[in-house]
Amino acid sequence: MPEHVFTKNELENILNMATGKTLGQVDKNHIFDRTKTKPKITGIAGDVIEQSVLEYPADIKQEADLLVDGTPVELKTTGIRYSKKDNKSVEAKEPMSITAVSPDSIVNEEFGTSKFWNKMSHTLFVYYLYDSDKTVQAAEYANFTIQGYQFHQFSEQDKEILKNDWSIVRNFIRNVNEADIDTEYPKISKLRNQMMYMDTAPKWPHRPRFRLKRAVVTNIVKEHFGIHYEPLKAENSFNSYAELDKVLHKFTTQYKDKTMREIAEKLNFKVSKKRLDKSIAERLIVKMFGSDKGKLKDIDTFNKLGIIPKTVVQNYKKKRTEDMKFESIDFNEWTDKSVKYEDSNIYNSFLNPILLIIFRETDKDTPLFDTVFKGFKRINLDEAVLQNDLKKTWTEVRNLVWSNKVKMEIMHNKKGEIIITPKTKLPKMQNNLPKSSDYTFFIRGTGSDAKNKTLNLNGVQMYQQYIWIKGSYMMELINNMNYI
Repeated sequence: MPEHVFTKNELENILNMATGKTLGQVDKNHIFDRTKTKPKITGIAGDVIEQSVLEYPADIKQEADLLVDGTPVELKTTGIRYSKKDNKSVEAKEPMSITAVSPDSIVNEEFGTSKFWNKMSHTLFVYYLYDSDKTVQAAEYANFTIQGYQFHQFSEQDKEILKNDWSIVRNFIRNVNEADIDTEYPKISKLRNQMMYMDTAPKWPHRPRFRLKRAVVTNIVKEHFGIHYEPLKAENSFNSYAELDKVLHKFTTQYKDKTMREIAEKLNFKVSKKRLDKSIAERLIVKMFGSDKGKLKDIDTFNKLGIIPKTVVQNYKKKRTEDMKFESIDFNEWTDKSVKYEDSNIYNSFLNPILLIIFRETDKDTPLFDTVFKGFKRINLDEAVLQNDLKKTWTEVRNLVWSNKVKMEIMHNKKGEIIITPKTKLPKMQNNLPKSSDYTFFIRGTGSDAKNKTLNLNGVQMYQQYIWIKGSYMMELINNMNYI
């Protein structure tokens, strides 16, 4: 049992007094003094909450930190930040490390009495605002403000998903022969393709730890700050990707070879002519799940999964006609020299599964609303692709910015002739960031007109830039996969 005993009322009084103050202001035991000799020390925020706010010494036991009214409770000090997409909302700064996988002991555990669940069945989150666009050294955490705290318990469905994730790792380790440890244990990181709420990090031979994915932690953070998501209808709920596949296959059986128009009519879904774009496909899938929300991420379980829905419209020859657009680029993070690739948002974003909603044209002039639904495919990008192709783009962007070589160039057509912009009658310009001609993952900006060139990079004004995947590459992946 935990040695650090509190009542819930005592904790609330202590943490209410700390909320609104900086970590430096509450550090009465001078924990930040360590940063004078160890400027890159990790976990300083948690050390301050434990040793200066709650005033108990650090320990590394694989059990919950606190005993609160007789119940073991794990304390997690968590950094939050304002979202780059919407600066009015907050998100988790990073995934949350929970506890060591411990191969020698996990093989003899059951989930309900495991070291993992002992830590996560009851948790106390203390939030501080990571108020910086760049990575800072440990001493600067003293300026970050404590935003509040939350006693948290997972729902029964979330518990079942965590149990399934944990069991995937436990069962994998159980099946590794001692003689094969060196060759088999490195494969533990590949289990992420099967796990919904968790993964493991770091990679073997470093001892891996269970961690909650950032999307799960962000969901918990948003819940605390008053943003709630719609629960899944019971008939469409799932606890694993295998169960999700069954639900998606059920939808395919119901709607395959029907047009978007026919599916909308069958679901009593009214479509505005002003919104006849590819986003309608995702809205139809949300309706299949029994929700009137606009996006899958508005449904609680999907929000935690971080799953990336993408509509694919194949031409009648089963080929793609477009590249695939993903998230906007935060150049502050991309070019921060202290950020490692494996810790970057873009790398961790592409660890999430991509759910492809596939429609097909019936001839070369098929309107979008009359394309035919063919089914779903789910893609997890291979680690080799992320380490080679995506990292290549990441590295090239960083090098261009660091060496001050970002520039605008005149565009030419295939004949080598200068392309003229119809409105201005001036040469059309493009930046020299990675292009689809040379990169699988490339950079492209979007904007309605020249007035939207709000991004300034090395003094060069341009549209907001996004990461894209080349359509021909995605088409190859799609054609080599079976429908769910």
